[in-house]
Amino acid sequence: MSGVPSPALVGRASELRALINAMTRPPAVVLVEGEAGIGKTRLVRAALGRLASGDRAVLLGYCHQIREPFPYGPVFEALRDIAGRLPEPDALNPVTGALRGYLPELSGALPPSPPPLEDPRAERHRVFRAIRALLAAVAPAVLVIEDLHWADDGTRDLLRFLAGQPPAGLALVATYRREDQGAGRSPLGRAYRHQPDTTNIVVPLAPLDVSAVASLAGALLDRSDLSSRFVARLHERTAGIPFVVEEIVRSLPGALDPDALDRVGVPLLLREAMADRMAGLPAAAVGAVQAAALLRLPAGEQLITAVGGTSAGLGEALRAGVLHEHAGGRYGFRHALAQQAVYDAIPGPDRRSGHERAVAALVGMDSPPLVQLAFHARQAGDTEAWLRHGTAAAQQAAALGDTAVAVEVIEGMLDDPELPAPERGPLALMLGRFAATGLSHQRVVRLLRHVLRDDFLSRDVRAEARLSLGVVLSNQAGDTAAGRPEIMAACAELSHRPTLAARGWASLAMPGWGVEPLAKHREWMERAEALVATADNPELAAAVLANRASLEMTIGSPRAFAVAATLPSGDPSTAVRREAARAYCNLHDSATTLGHYAAAERFGREGRRLAAETGAQYPAYLLDVSTIRREWLTGRWEGLRDRAVALGELATETPLIVVDLWLVLGWLALATGEWDEAIRHFQGAGLDAPEARYVPVALAAAGGMIELHLARGALDRAVAEAEQATNLLRRKGVWVWGAYLVPSAVSAMAWGGRAGRAAELVAEYARGIAGRVAPTAGAALDAARGALAACERRHTDAAAYYAAAREAYTVMPQPYAAARAGEGEARARLALGDAAAPAAFAELAERFGEMGATHDAARCRRVLRDIGVEVHLPRPRGGRPHRNGAGALSQREREVARLVALGRTNREIADVLFLSRRTVESHVATVLRKLGVRSRTEVTPPV
Repeated sequence: MSGVPSPALVGRASELRALINAMTRPPAVVLVEGEAGIGKTRLVRAALGRLASGDRAVLLGYCHQIREPFPYGPVFEALRDIAGRLPEPDALNPVTGALRGYLPELSGALPPSPPPLEDPRAERHRVFRAIRALLAAVAPAVLVIEDLHWADDGTRDLLRFLAGQPPAGLALVATYRREDQGAGRSPLGRAYRHQPDTTNIVVPLAPLDVSAVASLAGALLDRSDLSSRFVARLHERTAGIPFVVEEIVRSLPGALDPDALDRVGVPLLLREAMADRMAGLPAAAVGAVQAAALLRLPAGEQLITAVGGTSAGLGEALRAGVLHEHAGGRYGFRHALAQQAVYDAIPGPDRRSGHERAVAALVGMDSPPLVQLAFHARQAGDTEAWLRHGTAAAQQAAALGDTAVAVEVIEGMLDDPELPAPERGPLALMLGRFAATGLSHQRVVRLLRHVLRDDFLSRDVRAEARLSLGVVLSNQAGDTAAGRPEIMAACAELSHRPTLAARGWASLAMPGWGVEPLAKHREWMERAEALVATADNPELAAAVLANRASLEMTIGSPRAFAVAATLPSGDPSTAVRREAARAYCNLHDSATTLGHYAAAERFGREGRRLAAETGAQYPAYLLDVSTIRREWLTGRWEGLRDRAVALGELATETPLIVVDLWLVLGWLALATGEWDEAIRHFQGAGLDAPEARYVPVALAAAGGMIELHLARGALDRAVAEAEQATNLLRRKGVWVWGAYLVPSAVSAMAWGGRAGRAAELVAEYARGIAGRVAPTAGAALDAARGALAACERRHTDAAAYYAAAREAYTVMPQPYAAARAGEGEARARLALGDAAAPAAFAELAERFGEMGATHDAARCRRVLRDIGVEVHLPRPRGGRPHRNGAGALSQREREVARLVALGRTNREIADVLFLSRRTVESHVATVLRKLGVRSRTEVTPPV
């Protein structure tokens, strides 16, 4: 029956319609899910076959079960054959030049390569943008990624990026096995969210029912007279899995009665069907098929023949349809089930010798694939080679930044019962080292917890593994509640190993986490320093010094800069410089909080350089994120929202290091009156559980939330938020962190009938920051005193305090905070009857508007209207005619259009822009007319 043809698609009419509909209506993201052999690939191929020939580019990429650390390989595989569809290089987005090194086949069709970026995270994001731009250039296109369940984390991140912001002409189709993903998990990861302007569908494929099995078997056999008993028996034996139906039918003898299925000896699984097919092959073809099965991945002719086949046998296997040709001159099985069936049928001694030949062939390559070498060495029973290649593969992957592959390799070795017990400890500790410098931590946490439950670890290794687990939980995972006890327990177990215990105590000494007072963190820091003084360990000394410098800077200590100057940034040891990189990234974050922006930039440059030198991904990304906050504070708002969102897209496993992004997005939303967005972002920045989050950012988020409640007139909520946040600040005792909280909290308390509490807070804050080197805290104290004086109707004092705050913020610079303080000063002067106050409000409205703080600008204009001053809005910058030619929107209309596009009601728009509802109704009508749309739902945010 080897001549049985492949039938047309059977039993998938509705799924096929859905897939074709999505492919022809881009942008679209389609996930085709189902178990192995269910027909995912056939459905996709059938849909592609229904598309008009040449109508769109069809790009095919494949994920493999064994993968070497080549980031984004499946996507680059799909892009290699598109040269003929590309425009001239000068018509391409210049960013696509970043792909020259990845796609040498297209180098002549791409623009020049841009200069390399020092930061690997920035380089990665540029590559993502370049791929998206290249896909946009060849649109309309269908990008198909097969077997997404085997994708590496980098490929998932890239696909999530493309799916989140697909080019207008792209349909992204991915096939995957649901059972390999875990219940309820998206194959694109938890961070993936459907976009409202993109077609998003999931096409689940279930096993065929009896009727569909009858149609499939009938098409395969070209028979329409199959008995119901035969079909029922076939359905029972195959469970309706199309691939198994096909393989069994292909193995049938001439008779087609139900007993024929038993006589052929083919059970449900594929191995018997494949055994029958193999039995009809000549010996040379069997050797080639078995060699391909041993290799597991599609391989070239030379490798297959080296493992056990011949060129002639390979040709026979291809002609018989047992093996298939894949892209790039590689040969393998049509389906992983077929490969496994053949592999299982190979006798044990033959399998072992075949793996030995695979090791010998792979070792001789110019760039040996270490992951494959480790696999074949294990199957050959060569434990020493398995450990050597496996460890090298993990280290290579980690060095390339592919922490996920490194963890997978170690995971496979630790899960193997044949791994010698003495080798388990070092591998377990290697996991912690990988996580300490990478961004992928979830699997590391699971593995470390698993190995800690086993009894093969020595006491010392167990304690060190527990310390690694605690540090990863506290840092990368952001779960201090779980990480802190692990570190404490590890420190107790490491009492006889002061060097490791010192590292644990030093990690606990960082005051940004937990509710312990500053004094406790100082105590832990002193313990670490006492222990490290007794050890001759430069890396450990650097780690503890890094934490001491970070501690001093975060609390605004007068000696912080002196300690920072002693960091060993020029040490010849990579491990020592990696600790210095971590320190400089922390110093950048703390200096940003304190208002030392020139110093923060210096720390950032040095931290970025050292992180790139030493491969420290985690601190480098932390630096990127805190830079977003510095740019917000210093008034560099142009494009900041998009930069923050783009950076957040790359953080799939790291809730800790993205809180700055949510804080900035919350502040930006607050400045434009986007209340719901601001609340959501402030919650993400730490207000969902402030005592378990990064305290400095959580306190700043609380300050933003208080401002939001005050803007909406929710005074009771503002007071409650102020009380909760100031209690946390008081408990920690690091008062310089209150710079973005205390002025707002004082306003809420004072206007909420708690002027006495407000006055106490001002006095307490003044004592708390006394002697600290923290420009922002000093300016915030003047702003808080101004708020208290304004509430108490001491307008002369209020004007003086706000003026002092304005000047201090201007010097730093913090232009938005300076403008807010200037507004407080102007209000006080207006209350005093100062004739210059209206001009000050007009200037502030213009300044707020230039920054993009439309809500603040509208508030100042409202004051001018209330006192009878005519308000002239500035002409919009870059305004351009809309599609109906009715003319560009005015500045006010643009503000209204933005809020309409966000789904705000007229009443909500009136509250944000300090206008009457009737005025808003008039503006909305004008916006609809000028944009040439009939409904509010058709309005898009103005560019």
